[in-house]
Amino acid sequence: MSIAPDTLIHPALRVAVIGAGYWGPNLARNFAMSTDWELVAICDTDVERASALARKTGNPAVAGSLDELLASHEIDAVAIATPARTHHAIAMQAIAAGKHVVVEKPLADNSVHGAEMVEAARAAGTILMADHTYCYTPAVLKIRELLAAGELGEILYIDSTRINLGLVQPDVDVFWDLAPHDLSILDFVLPGGLTPRSVTAQGADPLGAGKACVGYLGMDLGAGTLAHINVNWLSPTKIRRMVFGGSSKTLVWDDLNPQQRLTLFDRGVDLERQEMIRADTENRKGATISYRLGDTWSPALSEFEPLGLMVSQFAASIRGARPAPTDGPSALRVLKVLEDVDRALATGSAQRAEKP
Repeated sequence: MSIAPDTLIHPALRVAVIGAGYWGPNLARNFAMSTDWELVAICDTDVERASALARKTGNPAVAGSLDELLASHEIDAVAIATPARTHHAIAMQAIAAGKHVVVEKPLADNSVHGAEMVEAARAAGTILMADHTYCYTPAVLKIRELLAAGELGEILYIDSTRINLGLVQPDVDVFWDLAPHDLSILDFVLPGGLTPRSVTAQGADPLGAGKACVGYLGMDLGAGTLAHINVNWLSPTKIRRMVFGGSSKTLVWDDLNPQQRLTLFDRGVDLERQEMIRADTENRKGATISYRLGDTWSPALSEFEPLGLMVSQFAASIRGARPAPTDGPSALRVLKVLEDVDRALATGSAQRAEKP
């Protein structure tokens, strides 16, 4: 399954970006470049910073508060790029004013706030969408397509590594900083979304920062399928790799290898042969593992700006052309897994995942 921009010609929707810090400039640039959108305003309590961003993105208006923005400018939607602890209050006020909302990850600082945002948008008939940008990359769209087509067979395991020598965040641990990317990808590509049976987690704080700086997250996805995510702020090497092991093929995504981001391996344990061996009671004692040795190839990928596709998808969802694949309920599922991680770290035991 692929996502294509809406090709019909519509009047441009009017949007304001709230937050001119780290991620806001990326959102503002893509809204300003999109034919689906008119960037009307930049909103930030630091007016100088907002003004500097406005000068780089076509000189939209500048607002120093959300109240000023909503009172002074006619807009259809807002894009929130502020700290997670502020998402709920901003989104609820915007939704109450009838605005569509896209929110930088994570959706909120807890699932209670996230659920309130989802329900408020549903009741108001507005779109609530998470900016899970990786879900709009060519590689992840291809992974979703391959899994939907059953190209890998049954998924046996998923292993993800997202490590680097990174900035220790002041308000969240390494799980809340890095794992939302992997969790949102899994929710996007797995048929039925991310619904683990249980969640385990281990974290370490070698720096004495008061929060986990190295983490290992495990999920039981049912039917014997396990998923494992390694996140780390302390690694001198940067790795962005995800492996999907299937009964037919294995898919490796190396996001830092632009020449060969995706590789399909038609080799591994021959599960059909193993079933035959297990059924043969006479040969059971002498049975050895049987391997399948096949081809390796890399699917061709399109090239486009993921955030550009995201803002186009946001517009298409508002116009009713298609539902947002990273909508509020999807983002809430990711948020609930992060909370399961917190509980697992606090108790030292596996957490039975709450059903969305």
